[in-house]
Amino acid sequence: MSTSVAWEHELQSWLEPFLTPLHHPARRRMCPLYVAGLIGPGERKSLQPMAARVAPADYDQLHHFVAVGPWDEAPLEAELLAQANRLVGGPEAILVIDDTALLKKGSHSVGVTSQYAGVVGKNANCQCLVSLTLAKGEVPVPIVLRLFLPDTWIQDPARLHHAGVPEAFWTQRSKPEIALAELQQVMQAGVSFGAVLADAGYGISGPFRQALSALGLLWAVGTVRIQKVYAADVQMIPSPPSRGRSRTRQIPDQEAVTAEAMLAQASWRRITWRRGTKGPLKAKFAAVRVRVADGPAVRLHGQANQHLPGDEVWLVGEHRSSGERKYYLSNLPPDTALKQLAALIKARWVCEQAHQQLKEELGLDHFEGRSWRGLHRHALLTLIAYLFLQHLRLQAATGGKKKGWRATATTQLTGRSAHAA
Repeated sequence: MSTSVAWEHELQSWLEPFLTPLHHPARRRMCPLYVAGLIGPGERKSLQPMAARVAPADYDQLHHFVAVGPWDEAPLEAELLAQANRLVGGPEAILVIDDTALLKKGSHSVGVTSQYAGVVGKNANCQCLVSLTLAKGEVPVPIVLRLFLPDTWIQDPARLHHAGVPEAFWTQRSKPEIALAELQQVMQAGVSFGAVLADAGYGISGPFRQALSALGLLWAVGTVRIQKVYAADVQMIPSPPSRGRSRTRQIPDQEAVTAEAMLAQASWRRITWRRGTKGPLKAKFAAVRVRVADGPAVRLHGQANQHLPGDEVWLVGEHRSSGERKYYLSNLPPDTALKQLAALIKARWVCEQAHQQLKEELGLDHFEGRSWRGLHRHALLTLIAYLFLQHLRLQAATGGKKKGWRATATTQLTGRSAHAA
């Protein structure tokens, strides 16, 4: 059996649990074709060139399948979560929350506007997808991609209607709010992981961190140098007496300071968290126990909107060899070693690697449709394609049969993984 035929046969067999809920024979035939088009060769993974490669006579059916066909995505999303959990889930896994930008030239694609795009490091015309990635070791599996709708879209019902956005999503939701809603769905589906990671775009949100803790989750998130914190030994004392008022209100016995100031006198150690292709990856780290100033807002020391001490957590600082400085918060236990804190914080890189692979190798950002349904279906099918490749990759790594052609089929992911920073 040739490599191509063997690979296609494996995909068809593996996809069967995803195909069953599609019911209609045409949809059951189009789904494997679309996924094969995403995985197979070709620079462009938009609909027309994919159809030309995998189903020249079926362009209309392939377009109908992804853009307007009346099928429910929920059973496929549930199967994706179940298979991802079997592949890389467990107490040693992490769940990374992030977002990724899809650069666009026009103004009609759903959710597109000028907003920050990490891929170019500045504001650009793009769509932004909130992502959740399950990972174990250096094997990431993205499991959720959900579009963030900017204010300019939320305030334009005609535009939302034209793009087919369901009315349930016509209200403003921040990226942390979208991430928390999806996280709860993932947990309800039984996906297992040991900790949640996120960058400062999510970590600066006190409600986001508090919601993670309320869900009983361990977490490590980025923050900013000006994040206000109290020393861990802060005490609440009665406020000074004021004219005509009793001393019933409790205030902290010290002022909050910035994360940068809190770590200024800390003890810094050089930590190596793993080996990369160019040698050990290391930086200087310091960690102190603090209470974040994200409690109720009050007036303190003559200033309004000051926050009382919240939960006690770790404040971690990183000094990179480039001179860049980063700051993090984590609710890992007080006896956690500094190296363990650093290793968990730095594990977030697998999410960036997965986003790059989804775009460069599976065409996540090649979709040319403009609708909410079409974009989310294309994103879902790229996630399924990615999961299939990771399935093959792990089988090949454990010496599964037909290792040769399996390794060939997963060149995209394995090759990128070996060179990730």
